Amino acid sequence: MSSTTTSRQQWLILGVISIAQLMVVLDATIVNIALPAAQTDLQFDDAQRQWVVTAYSLAFGSLLLIGGRLNDMFGSKLGFLVGLVGFAAASALGGWAPNFEILIVARALQGAFGALLAPAALAMLTVTFLGSADRGKAFGIFGAVAGSGAAVGLLLGGVLTEYLSWRWCLYVNVIFAVIAVIGALRLLPANERESGKLSFDWAGSILAVAGIFLVVYGFARSETEGWTDTVTLTSLIVGIVLVIGFVVAERLVAHPLLPLHILLDRVRGTSYLVMLIAAVGMFAVFLFVTYYVQGVLGYSPVQSGFAFLPMVFAIGVSAQFNGTPAFQTRIGSKIQVGVGALLAAAGMLLFTGFGADSSYLTALLPGLLLTGLGLGCIFAVAIGSSTIGVEPHQAGVASATVNTAQQVGGSIGVALLSSISATAMTDYVTAHTTDADVAVQAQLASYDAAFLWSAAFFAAAAVVAFALYPSRRVTAQMAAENEHVAVHM
Repeated sequence: MSSTTTSRQQWLILGVISIAQLMVVLDATIVNIALPAAQTDLQFDDAQRQWVVTAYSLAFGSLLLIGGRLNDMFGSKLGFLVGLVGFAAASALGGWAPNFEILIVARALQGAFGALLAPAALAMLTVTFLGSADRGKAFGIFGAVAGSGAAVGLLLGGVLTEYLSWRWCLYVNVIFAVIAVIGALRLLPANERESGKLSFDWAGSILAVAGIFLVVYGFARSETEGWTDTVTLTSLIVGIVLVIGFVVAERLVAHPLLPLHILLDRVRGTSYLVMLIAAVGMFAVFLFVTYYVQGVLGYSPVQSGFAFLPMVFAIGVSAQFNGTPAFQTRIGSKIQVGVGALLAAAGMLLFTGFGADSSYLTALLPGLLLTGLGLGCIFAVAIGSSTIGVEPHQAGVASATVNTAQQVGGSIGVALLSSISATAMTDYVTAHTTDADVAVQAQLASYDAAFLWSAAFFAAAAVVAFALYPSRRVTAQMAAENEHVAVHM
């Protein structure tokens, strides 16, 4: 196979992987747009509605590490294909769902197969561009897809719901999956699996799944039941204890689910922490900006989706620049991620200027562009660094770790910021009971609180990046070594 052909095949593989990644990421938001129509059609109440979202995030977040380990054991190509087919079948089941119960089962199955698919995609990308000078550019593209997928989900969900049916927000995954499966069968190299006797860390798996499940469940429950609810507090406390137990167990077992050297590497560990913190703030953009443009400005679902397009463009441009070797070697991860997080924080602060009749060009667009530029920096570098230096047979669990960080951070963000927003609204109404426009102003006050806290989380991510990433010289050397490392397949 010539070098030209090899290079062409690499980019085609990137296209296949990106389609799969987009399918998984956009599913976190595409169903949100469809929820009102689905609720009317299947006749479930507001208390049940949150489980359409939570069922997916619970299964996805809690099973990611196991998905990564299975990919390492049996090969990422097999995990990729099984994940694609399973995700498509679960999506078809959800689109067909005649009642609420079937829909919830389908969403949980989507999350479970997504937990196998997402780390397989990143692991395949890592191995495909191992030793390639185009690695940074490839991860920039992948980071742009990961960062903009939620916004694409809002747009696609709005179009499908408005012009076809809410069910097509699930059926559309079948189309994505068919394209990706055909491409994977034709392009992906032979299935590589872990050599030697296969072993599975049952104790670590049980502790990880139960711990992450309870933490995510606790935060999800707090959104509706409050932070003083007994079940909420118990879930959070027990979940944290189990996660600590998982870390202890991984130090003791011979073949851990998550080898601690993956976490303890300074560059990778910082990337995981940055993704966790930034994901908390990131979801404020999609959640509360959507609330604002629909609830206050009166945008339709389709208009809401189009409103995010400049941010998608900004993420893509920023991720491409930050993924190039020139940026990585001359600037370094510390500055790239730190400045990116500060840009996102500035975008959040601009959103606090929303009014009841604000203009899109003056109130929304600058914040969307700044936030998009910042997210592009974070995703290109943090995702690209998350698997750097790991052996190919551990790429699955390393990629699962960064996916877990993003998913858990997003779940925490939705619950925490929703709670903060609701409290701010109540406080405003209590203090301004005689105001004529108290309802609208209370909404704006609630959004301001969420955006301020989101800015604080992005600022915290910047502090982590500046403090913990090694110097530019170190990260530049790592990038250079990764480009020229010999590929042993």
